[in-house]
Amino acid sequence: MASSSSAIDLIAIPRADRAPLAAILRRVGFALSLVVFVAVVVRLGGDGFIDSGTNESIGFLDALYYASVTVTTTGYGDIAAVTESARLATIVLITPARILFLILVVGTTVEVLTDQSRELLLTRRWRKQVKNHVVICGFGSTGQSAARDLMSREMDANDIVVVDLDSDALARASDFGFVAIRGDATHSAVLEQAAITDARAVIVSPNRDDTAVLITLTVRERNPAAHIVAGGREQENLSLLRQAGANEVVDATAAVGRMLGLGTYAPGAVRVLDDILDAGEGLELVEVAAEASAGEASAPTGSTLVAVIRDGVRLPPDQVAAGDVQADDRLVVLRESPT
Repeated sequence: MASSSSAIDLIAIPRADRAPLAAILRRVGFALSLVVFVAVVVRLGGDGFIDSGTNESIGFLDALYYASVTVTTTGYGDIAAVTESARLATIVLITPARILFLILVVGTTVEVLTDQSRELLLTRRWRKQVKNHVVICGFGSTGQSAARDLMSREMDANDIVVVDLDSDALARASDFGFVAIRGDATHSAVLEQAAITDARAVIVSPNRDDTAVLITLTVRERNPAAHIVAGGREQENLSLLRQAGANEVVDATAAVGRMLGLGTYAPGAVRVLDDILDAGEGLELVEVAAEASAGEASAPTGSTLVAVIRDGVRLPPDQVAAGDVQADDRLVVLRESPT
């Protein structure tokens, strides 16, 4: 099991993409430009710069040599400025170029050395701010579909955290703009890095049912109040997921199978279901709060009441008598997507 101190290094906070190689090449190009600039200044100085060994004026190659040893502060002293104009050029042009070169070198070194510290600061700041977020454990095709649904329902990317062991999956999560944590979600230390105790909901979607059960148990232990939605592939494991603490269990295999069967005799119904599942487009199935003052469990204008959820139990609309609506009832309605 990974320790808390080491697990923090597994967090990838999304930020603006930068091309490291391009940045380095740009700085190298700027440094070479400074060397060439100094060489040109020296060469244009004519007889103002001489070779102290031969007392002769210098050529362009000598100027490049002088420029390289000058900007790098090596300074062998074998080429010297002997006229007032050459010394003025050294003060006004060459010395600032030398300072810029040093700033460039030091700046690049400091940036490389502080990159890890910056990541640590970003992680600490994120951990202080994150609250009421959604944690997705497993970012395969199922986890990605769940994430797209959340995004289509106008959830901010900053409120979604992905935990997975696969580097490619984490790279895709970063492309979405999610905080990505590389680690085994069955370990409490890894879940702690996802701020699991402050999460309002957890989606459990690994590739194995036994892993899903263990993740659900661990999440429920760390956050008794979290709303856990788990996906299962084998019918016999669904009850285990419920016993482990999942609030909602989705039989992924059976759901696909039912749609395939439905498509053989009611293709139009399958298209409607596809429309409902594609959040943000066409029809959508949503859950809204009941209005006790209304006196009856009626759907909002422009929508169709599908069911009433009372104490976690689904009640068909015709079983809820007029005036029997309760303040904590939830209404499941079908409506056109506002977008």
